[in-house]
Amino acid sequence: MGKFVECVPNFSEGKDLSRINAIVQAAAAVPGVLILDVEKDADHNRTVLTFIAPVETAVEGMFQAAKKASELIDLNHHKGEHPRMGALDVAPFIPILDTPVEECVKLAGELGERIGRELDIPVYLYDLAARREDRKDLAKVRKGQFEGLKEDIGRNPDRIPDFGPNRIHPTAGAIAVGARRQIVNFNVNLDTTDMEFAKILAKKIRTTGGGLPNLRAKEIFLDSKKQVQISTVLTDYRVTSIKRALDELEKETKPRGIGIVNTELIGLTTQEALVNYAIESLKVADFNPEVQVLETKLLKLLGTWQTGANLLIEALANTDPTPGGGSAAGISGAMGCALGQMAAGVSLRSKKLDESQRPSLAGLAAVLAGFRTELQNCASEDSKAYDGYMRALKMPKDDPARKGEMQKAILNSIEVPLRTAKAAFGALRELRMCKGIMPHVMSDYKSAGYLLEAAVKCAAENVFINAGSMDDKAEAQRMIDEVKDCLAGL
Repeated sequence: MGKFVECVPNFSEGKDLSRINAIVQAAAAVPGVLILDVEKDADHNRTVLTFIAPVETAVEGMFQAAKKASELIDLNHHKGEHPRMGALDVAPFIPILDTPVEECVKLAGELGERIGRELDIPVYLYDLAARREDRKDLAKVRKGQFEGLKEDIGRNPDRIPDFGPNRIHPTAGAIAVGARRQIVNFNVNLDTTDMEFAKILAKKIRTTGGGLPNLRAKEIFLDSKKQVQISTVLTDYRVTSIKRALDELEKETKPRGIGIVNTELIGLTTQEALVNYAIESLKVADFNPEVQVLETKLLKLLGTWQTGANLLIEALANTDPTPGGGSAAGISGAMGCALGQMAAGVSLRSKKLDESQRPSLAGLAAVLAGFRTELQNCASEDSKAYDGYMRALKMPKDDPARKGEMQKAILNSIEVPLRTAKAAFGALRELRMCKGIMPHVMSDYKSAGYLLEAAVKCAAENVFINAGSMDDKAEAQRMIDEVKDCLAGL
C-alpha cells in the first residue's frame, strides 16, 4: 500500500454553505484526495475539513483549499468565537497507516513554501514542523489573531514568518502549517451562561494553567444556544484521555450545580480514543481491543491485499452494471503503474545499479505515482459517470431538461475513459523510456507495460461505444481521434 496522510485544514467560514462547498470542492478535485468529513460550526464561524491523500498529492490538495479560501474569505469581515489568523487558518498533515511523521514534516515545509511564494500569504510552521521552539505551540503562533498579527508583523522580529512576506495578507491573513500526531477535539457544553466562571475553569484545567498535561482549553459563549462551552484539544489522548478531561471538568462544575448539557467530538476521532473511554468508564479488566473488538479483527482481515483483490474480482463478476469495463481499464492501468513503481524501486536499491541511471529510475517512480493516482480516480469516476447517465435517463420524458442532462452524462461517460486512456498511455511512454531496470524484476517491468496497454485498449472501447450516443458528432469524432492516437502509439 502506498503512503497516505490525513489532512485537516481549518478555515474561517462556518455559515456560508456556498463558500464552504467551494473550498471543499477545490480540495476534492485534486487526484487522490478522498474527503472524509466536513464539520462546520456557525458559532465558531469555522469549518474543519478532513481528507486523506497520497503523499504525492497531499500538498496540492491543501494548496487548492488555501487558494480558494483566500479568494472567498475576507477576515476584515469575519467574526466568530474561535481564534483565527487566516482564511485558511490551520493546515496540519497527520501520519496514518505506515507513513512516518517525518514525511508530514517534509510536506508541511513544501506547502508553506508554496503558499508563501504563490499566494503571497505569510506562513508559520508549527508543532512537529516548527523550526523554532517557540512555534511548536499553535496558540503562541496565533497569539493576537488576525487583528493583532496585522499590527505586529513587520515590526516585531519574533513574528517574521517562516515563508512568505513579512506582512499580513490584507484579506487572507496568515496560515499556520504543521505536522502533528492524532489529536482529539472535544467540546463540553455547560448549563450556564456564566463566562467568568468558564474563564477560570478553562484556565484551571489546561496545561498552561497548571492543569492536566497535553490539554488545551478555552471558554466560548455559544450565542445560538445561550450556553457556555469549554472547548478542549487533547494533544495526546493517551496521556490525558477524554474521560480524564471530562472527570476534571465535572469535579469543578458539580459543586456549583452546573450540569453538562452535552459534549461534541469535532471532526474525526480515532477509534483508540473512544475505546479507551469505554474501558476507563466500564473499568474493564485485562481488555485487549486488538483481539476483543469484532470490527478491529474484521478490518485487519479486510485490510489484506488478498481480501481486497477478491472483493474487486467479485464486484466485476456480479451482474450489476458497475463496475464495468471502464473501471477495469482504470484498475488495470493503476496496477501497471504500481508494478512499474515496484520494479523501479527495487532497481534503485540494487548494489549493481549504474549510478548514471539512478535519476531515470527515480523519475520514473515519481511520475508513475502520479499516473497511478489519476487512474485510480478514473476507475471510481467511471462508475459515477454511469450512475449520472441513469439518473438522467430516469427523468420524466416530458421534462424539457431531460435531453440536455442525458447529453451531459454521455459526454462525461466519454471523457472519463478518454482520460483513462491518456493517463495509461502517458505512463506507458514513461515506462518504455526508463533505463536501469534490474534483470530480476524485468518480468514485473514488462508486466507493467502489458497492463498499461490493456488499460488503453479497454478505455478506448468505452470511448467508442459511448461516442455513438453523442448528438454533437464533431465533438464525438474529436474524442474518438484522440483515443485512436493513443492506440496507434502502443
